[in-house]
Amino acid sequence: MAKEFNTEVTCDPKLHYMVDTANKMKVFERLIDRKKYFTINRARQFGKSTSLKWIYTHLNGEYLVVSLSFEDTEETDWENASTFYHFFCRYMENAFTSDDLTKNEQNAKFWEDAQKIETPSIKNLSDKITEFCQQGNKKVVVLIDEVDKSLDNELFLNFLAMLRKKYIDRDKQGDYSTFWSVVLAGVYDIKSMKVKIRPDEEHKFNSPWNVAANYKLDMSFNPQEISTMLVDYESENHIGFDINEISQEIYKYTSGYPVLVSAVCKEIDENLDRDWTKEGVLAAVNNLIKDNSAMLFKDITKNIENNPDLKKLLRAISLENFKISYYADIFPVELGRLFSLLKADKHSCAQIHNLIFQQRINNYFIAENQFGRIESNAGPSVYTDKQGDLNMPLIINRFKDVMKRRKDINASEDGQPSFLEREGRFMFICFLKPILNGSGFYYTEPENDDGSRMYLVITFNHKEYVVELKIWHGTEYELSGRDQLSEYLETRNLNEGYLVTFSFLKEKVVQEKPEWIEYNGKRIYEAVI
Repeated sequence: MAKEFNTEVTCDPKLHYMVDTANKMKVFERLIDRKKYFTINRARQFGKSTSLKWIYTHLNGEYLVVSLSFEDTEETDWENASTFYHFFCRYMENAFTSDDLTKNEQNAKFWEDAQKIETPSIKNLSDKITEFCQQGNKKVVVLIDEVDKSLDNELFLNFLAMLRKKYIDRDKQGDYSTFWSVVLAGVYDIKSMKVKIRPDEEHKFNSPWNVAANYKLDMSFNPQEISTMLVDYESENHIGFDINEISQEIYKYTSGYPVLVSAVCKEIDENLDRDWTKEGVLAAVNNLIKDNSAMLFKDITKNIENNPDLKKLLRAISLENFKISYYADIFPVELGRLFSLLKADKHSCAQIHNLIFQQRINNYFIAENQFGRIESNAGPSVYTDKQGDLNMPLIINRFKDVMKRRKDINASEDGQPSFLEREGRFMFICFLKPILNGSGFYYTEPENDDGSRMYLVITFNHKEYVVELKIWHGTEYELSGRDQLSEYLETRNLNEGYLVTFSFLKEKVVQEKPEWIEYNGKRIYEAVI
């Protein structure tokens, strides 16, 4: 049976092309060797379940690894301490009855007999855990996936508190008085319980799981890691493509977000005639962005709409060039990190995690905002030349005309920039989107700490276009903009660029008509809107 790229269930190396993550998984192995309790909290489809499966598969033998999931629990399992006790014992019994690596009649019988207590308590469960682990000095490792469903349940807090106490007491009671290691996996880490359960009860935040070990592990894939999956694919299919180049290109758009990496590869392999070129990667990316059925994108929309402060932050970062530390200890940034919507840039500022997310988030705000109506009213053909390349001067001029017709274009009476001036860059993106119409790709790159300048990078018909979008701050600032744009063009091996300045001064005409200028060996098309 031929392998495939997987974007749905837990990855299996026998069935799916997979990135080689052995070195990453060694981090978990070392933690377990050291008897640590810890969490694996990452966004949806970021490799949590696959990591748990690696632990289960590779460490069963030296350890007795029990894999549980709270995904399919019933409400009745959480009614009281007695029902939770029976539910947990039943899960443990099933692990030793049905799981291939842990099948053991004696262990299954132990947990079957444990269920005979009619009205047990959490204390009874604690005693049974100790009794089980002490039988033959078992090094029992318990993996619990999908703990999110239980984070708002008082019984789950009590369960964690019981495990924490046993963890602390094992220095006196011995290593085999409790589970050797416990691993909890879910989107929310335990610290998030202060928000998810009772924000006003700080002791709930401090109590459940402060014994969890801290560790550093980037679970996203770098280009070298992506290439290990493509090497496996190429060895079976013999396509003959530049693996390193394509790995870099996939990383460019995904920033190594695991399911996005697999999704791009799957799209190329199954729907794009195995076009393993840069153009094929871009086509795959555009197809993914247009896929409104993808659960990952539905989760993004849900998280944005359910968290107004996060929504404001994402809009400010993606469209207004807002700067804030990625490590800021405030709730919206915490949520952005938690959902993997944000990552740190080279200056430790928060930025959208990857270019696919950036365009999906931009599209969300464009669709929601009234400026979504400010469109070009024409498809790509009107704005392309005979070679199919974008006519950027025409696009800029048409946009300038649209803005000129808007009645509220002037500065406000208090001398502050009008709403249109502040929103000018967003409006330009709204205008550009239907022109690209899924045939091109765009993303923004912030430039200034004050948020006054950003670069819009457009890919269309195998060519790249750079537009600098900024707010007017005087002639001297204009010259510095030319300097920075020409330097930026040099880094991208481009000879032409576009400088669009937003200035709505009432009485002063900064520039009547857009024009080409020569500057530092580059051609720059300048326009003041």
